[in-house]
This record gives sequence, structure tokens and C-alpha cells, in this order.
Amino acid sequence: MKILLASSSLYRKQLLERLNLTFQQQSPDINETPLSHETAQQLATRLSLEKAQALTNEHPNTLIIASDQAASLHDKILGKPGTREKAIAQLSSCSGKQVTFYTGLCLLNTASGQFQLECIEYSVWFRQLTPSQITYYIDAESPLDCAGSFKCEGLGVTLFEKMSGDDPNSLIGLPLIALTNMLINEGIFSLGN
Repeated sequence: MKILLASSSLYRKQLLERLNLTFQQQSPDINETPLSHETAQQLATRLSLEKAQALTNEHPNTLIIASDQAASLHDKILGKPGTREKAIAQLSSCSGKQVTFYTGLCLLNTASGQFQLECIEYSVWFRQLTPSQITYYIDAESPLDCAGSFKCEGLGVTLFEKMSGDDPNSLIGLPLIALTNMLINEGIFSLGN
């Protein structure tokens, strides 16, 4: 079966390349607006499934990998900031606080119509950040396309006091441990068997 990463994200592509799989990449066109009263966990889970389903008809006999991430601070969803000003405001609100990231993951088999769906939780505790530290970080890494306004694979790790979760890759946007389990369930990734 072919494998398709339902994302245009360079970060997710780089993570999936670690598994030595041959895959294609295509971005699904879906509305990512949160629903009324939807939690970050519900949003990430729903969007990962919708991303996979959006490409089903175009890709028969394919395993579609889709992922989406949402961050939560005091039950408020933190999205991608999009602008420098919003990124500064977002990091300022996170200073000294715990933020939980929810990464939805879906592996959809278009031949059978069956899918596996999971949401991985990962928490970070931000240091007390000064305004100059925040603006320096935003200007250095420009994390405008990242939920929570940071890239943990770069300087973003310096913003934290600690991190907690089962798979640090989920913080970047693609939980490789859960994905490996899903691929094994499909008989695709057998670890040498």
C-alpha cells in the first residue's frame, strides 16, 4: 500500500522520514475552526480524522497519516499565532504556566475504510519570561505557524522549566510512538519481522 502524509508541514515530514518509509505528502483542504464549546483535545482529534477523510477519494489503496495539534492554557485553545504581535501575546500569557498540547493522530486505510484514531497529551511548563526574552525568541525563530508560538526542536526548549509526556515527537506535531503502533497494526512496519 502507498503511504500518504496528509500535511504540508515540513516538521511532520521530517519526523516521518525518521521511520524510513516511502511516502507522498499532500495537504488536505479543511476548515480548522474550532466548534463551539470544543476542547483542545476534541479539536485535535476531530481535525486529524477530517484531514485523513478529506483525501480518501483521491487516494485508493493508501494508508493516510493525518495529525493535528491544539494547545490549551486554562482550558483556552491556543492556535497558531500567525503574526508577531499575537505570538508575543501568546508567549506572554504562557509565561510561568503549564500548557498542555494535544496531538490528534489518525491512520486511515482507504482500501478497507477502517481508521485508527488517538490523541496524545504532552505538557510543558514555561519559565517566567521577560518581555525581552519573548521578543528575542520570536524574532530569532519566527514560530508564527506553530501552536503555542514556539518550536521545541529549536530554541523553544529554552523557554521551558520542564516537559512531561510519553512521546516528545508529539510536541513537534507527529507522535511517532503511537504512529509506529498503528502501522504495525496494519502490517506495514514490522521492525524486521
